[in-house]
Amino acid sequence: MSLTPLHDAAAVPAVHPTDAGSLGVLLLLVIGLPALGAAVLLLGGRRTDKWGHLLGCATVIGSLVLSLVLFFDLLGKDAGERQLTQDTWTWFTAGSYKVTFDLLYDPLSAVFLLLITGVGSLIHVYSVGYMAHDERRRRFFGYLNLFVAAMLVLVLAGDYVGVFLGWEGVGLASYLLIGFWQHKPSAAAAAKKAFVINRVGDIGLSLGAALIFVTFGSTSFTVVSAASEHAGDGVLTAIGLLLLLAACGKSAQFPLQTWLLDAMEGPTPVSALIHAATMVTAGVYLIVRSNFIFSLTEDARTAVIVVGCITLLMGAIIGCAKDDIKKALAGSTMSQIGYMVLAAGLGPAGYAFAIFHLLTHGAFKANMFLGAGSVMHGMDDDVNMRHYGALQKAMPLTFATFAVGYLAIIGVPPFAGFWSKDKIIESAFADNFVVGLCALVGAGVTAFYMSRLMLLTFFTKKRWEKGVHPHESPNVMTWPLIGLAVLSAAGGLLLVNDWIVDWLTPVVGEHAEEHLSVSPLVMSLIALLVVALGVLVAWVFVGQRDVPREAPVKVSFVTRAARAELYGDAFNEEVIVKPGWSGVRGLAVFDRGFVDGIVEGTAASFAGISSRFRLAQNGFVRSYALALLAGAAMVLLALLAVNFS
Repeated sequence: MSLTPLHDAAAVPAVHPTDAGSLGVLLLLVIGLPALGAAVLLLGGRRTDKWGHLLGCATVIGSLVLSLVLFFDLLGKDAGERQLTQDTWTWFTAGSYKVTFDLLYDPLSAVFLLLITGVGSLIHVYSVGYMAHDERRRRFFGYLNLFVAAMLVLVLAGDYVGVFLGWEGVGLASYLLIGFWQHKPSAAAAAKKAFVINRVGDIGLSLGAALIFVTFGSTSFTVVSAASEHAGDGVLTAIGLLLLLAACGKSAQFPLQTWLLDAMEGPTPVSALIHAATMVTAGVYLIVRSNFIFSLTEDARTAVIVVGCITLLMGAIIGCAKDDIKKALAGSTMSQIGYMVLAAGLGPAGYAFAIFHLLTHGAFKANMFLGAGSVMHGMDDDVNMRHYGALQKAMPLTFATFAVGYLAIIGVPPFAGFWSKDKIIESAFADNFVVGLCALVGAGVTAFYMSRLMLLTFFTKKRWEKGVHPHESPNVMTWPLIGLAVLSAAGGLLLVNDWIVDWLTPVVGEHAEEHLSVSPLVMSLIALLVVALGVLVAWVFVGQRDVPREAPVKVSFVTRAARAELYGDAFNEEVIVKPGWSGVRGLAVFDRGFVDGIVEGTAASFAGISSRFRLAQNGFVRSYALALLAGAAMVLLALLAVNFS
């Protein structure tokens, strides 16, 4: 592998996007509004408590309006003109290397802006009701605004250094929001865990960006995409694997997935915004944005596919055994992000479908997370589904909107998930039978655990504790549910006339059609049969049996493993944490015994020598005079000896 920079990279003709012009101001405002909101709410102190939540909502809604204006302007341009840049200011310089804070607005960032600000606005409005009685609500909205601003920087940045800035910003905001209720030791521990594991992935992004700079002499997407064909296979594979490591951390993919379920300790709107719709999709965005790297390295794409397959199955299995409604949905999120990563690993045949499923998932999973929050609101914050049952009558609107999300995620037509996930399954089978089989099995398991969740929560016999009176949530919480339910139902329209594929072509290149051995209709029917089987199994094993309020202790090994999240934490404990502690203790012993021994021994030696010399300094003048006389006599004798010789 050669790490020699491509000194002639600058000579490679690059496609330079059109300058954004006056629209550049709107791009800056899209980021600036939530950033300003975060600054006011976090620095303004208690004086902003009364209206802070309103400001938090207004800034994100304002960004949504501007994002819509930008989107429709881009929609009216020809495909070759749908890339705009906004040069802002010089961020920093290092020798001859200069990094400017440039924004890139193209079809990929356009759909992400709509997702972040659209779903983000609904979640902000929902949070007004959900956090109404929290004395730190203003601070919560400040953190939400900070997160939205950082996520917008991530998807609008024109180079990898800018992506890294947004990447670290969402990591910080996620840490603050997961641990928002820091009075709970579990929340504080979950925030720390998420922060540390994400730092492992961040090493991948930082090293990947450094290797990109060494190889291409730039970190700009435009320059790198133009010069990537001139790089060797080895260096492209190394870059791809480092970027995959980054994606695994941020998107909770194997082997860095263990932080996501613990992150459910944060308030439910956090789970919807960060762990369903936006931050966990950042890894998918990074891979698709770096398509000019991954399309040229089959080894890196294979690694992406393997990670996606493992994670989609792991998340689905974990979701089957969780009784905590939010953790069941978190396992589902791992699995669905696995589908997106798998699709991204298919290269030109899957990039568009990865983003398509990302967008539909952002709607229906945010819908279900907020629906779970509504259920918790009506059940005195109880998260255990074994304590629910028969809530469809007590909470009809929450049930109806949640049901739409359920039908979307399991892939029932005409809901959004049917179109996006089926396309991934088709592309997976066209690429490799084993990969397609993993995707198909994942669909069946998804149908099982989501049906189990629906049955435990809204059907079966009621298992409420005495004194609990389930009730519908206030309008400020249910209206966002309705909006997300509409998006969950209608998201499939993005595939009409292959719109999403054509829309993303300027960014990811021409879609590579791969042909199945069976027709897409037959493949869809097979997928629906697998989904129906999953629903039937859930009905037989959950819907037709009495559900105990406490989880059975005697269960199969598979169930124990799923409850323990497939021993991901145990693996990390044995393979990373304990050896790490042993290494630290060994270094401490080495430091105390050897390093400190040398330093302290040297000091002690000089102290001993100085103590001997100090005996000559007794303070008596007669002693000094005698020493002076003796010295003079010795000099005189030396001179006489020299003369006589």
